[in-house]
Amino acid sequence: MKIDVCFSPALYPVYHNPEAIVVVVDVFRATTTMAAAFSNGVRSIRPVATVEEAEAYKAEGWLVGAERNVKRCEFADFGNSPFDYTPEKVSGKDLVFTTTNGTRAITIAKSAFRVITGAFINLQAVAGYCVRHKRDVVVLCSGWQDKVNIEDTLFGGALTDVLLSTSLYEAGSDAAVIARDMWTNNKEDLLAYLDTTDHMGRLKANRLEDAVPYCLTLSITDKVPELSIEGDTLILR
Repeated sequence: MKIDVCFSPALYPVYHNPEAIVVVVDVFRATTTMAAAFSNGVRSIRPVATVEEAEAYKAEGWLVGAERNVKRCEFADFGNSPFDYTPEKVSGKDLVFTTTNGTRAITIAKSAFRVITGAFINLQAVAGYCVRHKRDVVVLCSGWQDKVNIEDTLFGGALTDVLLSTSLYEAGSDAAVIARDMWTNNKEDLLAYLDTTDHMGRLKANRLEDAVPYCLTLSITDKVPELSIEGDTLILR
């Protein structure tokens, strides 16, 4: 079996494998937030690509999380911070969620064999999911408006490292090797390595960096959000 890393949604057509598991990652912050919400008892999350779709669901009475350019949308109940989705607010609830990059990446990948969302906080659980299903894996980095970013690539490298260590997987291309090298060279101090990155700058400029240490914490939840067979809702199996 092979694991590969797609650095940007713009490259996904080159990496698409209809028989593979696609792991969508948006470390800062969408897929971290999704894992946190499921850990706090959310029943389902419906990812939508556009603000207009989210607004339509809000008009129908849905709870909605919505973010653009790191900021919470005015009409939304929640933004894109994992700290917004507390058990008191989301346990047992169904949500609609749209973000600048992460939810769009999910919709792009939905025709794969399975689509799940990964983050550092559920890294080991994601690896276990992949091993159990015995399928090729493509990590789809959400990036930033189709541009490559470092934090999602680091996660791709971390998952590659874990899966290669099982001896069940091999690197699918140079991209997986590059991502793994980035991870192994910087895993001892991720915060320092990411401090001057583009997205960290955006978070700092908007005083939203409070969640960064949480987003970089390894394997603190066993929840793996999975896109339903219908391709419109993230659930737990």
